[in-house]
Amino acid sequence: MELHGYFRSSASYRVRIGLNLKGLQYDYKPVNLLKGEQRESEYRKLQPQGLVPVLVDGNAVLTQSLAILEWLDEKHPEPALLPGDRLGRAKVRALAYNVACDIQPLQNLRILKYLQSDLGVSDEQKLGWIRKWIHEGFSALEQQLDPAPFAAGDTPGLFECCLIPQIYNAERFGMDIADYPAIHRIMTACNEIAAFVDARPEKQPDSTL
Repeated sequence: MELHGYFRSSASYRVRIGLNLKGLQYDYKPVNLLKGEQRESEYRKLQPQGLVPVLVDGNAVLTQSLAILEWLDEKHPEPALLPGDRLGRAKVRALAYNVACDIQPLQNLRILKYLQSDLGVSDEQKLGWIRKWIHEGFSALEQQLDPAPFAAGDTPGLFECCLIPQIYNAERFGMDIADYPAIHRIMTACNEIAAFVDARPEKQPDSTL
C-alpha cells in the first residue's frame, strides 16, 4: 500500500492512525501542499480534486479519508474501527462527521488562504475564525460523548481517528483542550497508544517541525 499525504494534513493524519491501529504497513509518499504538489498533473491523475490523502492498494485508488477508513475496516476487519451494532455505528459515524465535515473543513489550508488572499482577512481575524468553529464543534461533542474511555467503549476507532488530528489543530492555534473535559479524557487515553503517537505530524518523513 502507498499513502500519499502531507504531514500536517488532518485528513492524512486520520488515515495514518487508522492504518497504525490495524497494524498495516504502507509506503509513505509525501505531497507538499505548501509547494502546490497536489495541483501537479501526475498527482491529479490520482486525485482530480488535488487533495490529500490518497491510498493506493494494488489497482485500487482510494480518496477521502473517511471512505478510506471504512474501506480499510471492511477489508481488514480486526481490530474494528466501528462497533458491531447498527446503532453504535451510526453514533460513531455522527461523531466522526462532526469533526470531518463540520469542524475541520473550515480550517482547511485552501479556505484559510482564500480568507486572507481574496477577502483580505487579517491574521487576527483568521485566528478568531478558526477558534470559533473549533469551539462550537467541540462544545457540541462534549454533550454527546459518554463517560467511557472512547466513543465506542474500551477501544479507539473511527471517531478517535478524526478527533486527535483536530485536537492537534486546536492546540496549534492556541486552544486549551482542558476546557473540554470529555475530549481531554479521550486525548489522554489516545496519547498512551503507539498507533496515535506514531501518526503524529512531527514523526512523519516530510515533517518540517
